[in-house]
Amino acid sequence: MDPFSAEGELINIHNAFHQGQYQEVIDFDTSSFSPENNLPARILQLRSKVALGQPQQVLADVDGEEDTPDLAAVKALAQYAAGDVESALQLAQELAESYPDNASVQVLGATLLQAQGKSEEALALLAKHQGSLEAVALIVQIHLQQNRSDLAVKEVQGAKRWAQDSLLVNLAESWVGLRVGGEKYQSAFYVYEELASADSTAAPLSIVGQAVAEIHLGRLPEAEAAISAALQKYPNETGLVANSIVLNVLAGKPTEDLEQRLQEVDPTHALLADIQEKSEFFDTAAAKYSAKVSS
Repeated sequence: MDPFSAEGELINIHNAFHQGQYQEVIDFDTSSFSPENNLPARILQLRSKVALGQPQQVLADVDGEEDTPDLAAVKALAQYAAGDVESALQLAQELAESYPDNASVQVLGATLLQAQGKSEEALALLAKHQGSLEAVALIVQIHLQQNRSDLAVKEVQGAKRWAQDSLLVNLAESWVGLRVGGEKYQSAFYVYEELASADSTAAPLSIVGQAVAEIHLGRLPEAEAAISAALQKYPNETGLVANSIVLNVLAGKPTEDLEQRLQEVDPTHALLADIQEKSEFFDTAAAKYSAKVSS
């Protein structure tokens, strides 16, 4: 077996995962993979099942294999997705203490910590990575959520010195560009446009990124056309549904049906929490004013 061919296949499955092509990842034929590539490929397939709403199936799959830290980290991710947040966090923190140098423990553990608002703990764990592009991408995402674009820019610039042509580095640079704005909007659009045009199956995350760039560039009809077409194929892709809600708000269209769909597929989505928070703020403000009726 050609080792370079096997390595290329692992890169292909990584790229498919990070573009949101989860079913393609699950269906990927890994029979020709070398033993050292089998575990990373399996981890991506299990994570894809979690992303597609199959955490119970993943828990059954890894049952009895928790001695392998990578699989134990996947178990924590599946527990979290299944609603067992306390057990998931406890397992993630135990793994972080016992296997701090394991790449899967770093990324999946940090993902769960960040989801619970423990940004500094997540960053401390990710800081232990040794050349993990996924760790870099997650660090960038966390810094952007912290509104620290300066730190996100610094992280991307550092990664470009040793992984210039990586898909994840290009995506991370695009995320930063969408936050920084200005001419960076167009640069981000080109990255997503190239990904979408290079992929005949139109990966949903590429379409989401392209549409978000279109929104920032003021091209709402183009963004709406791209997301509407993608929703026909991926009706339950959370990124597509969430950005369709944003588009409808900008266009003055109703969002109730889309909000209900997002509630069904991802009840913990950040957009729903934001909508709920703003609704409560409005109700609180409105309660301060009572109608005055003249006698």
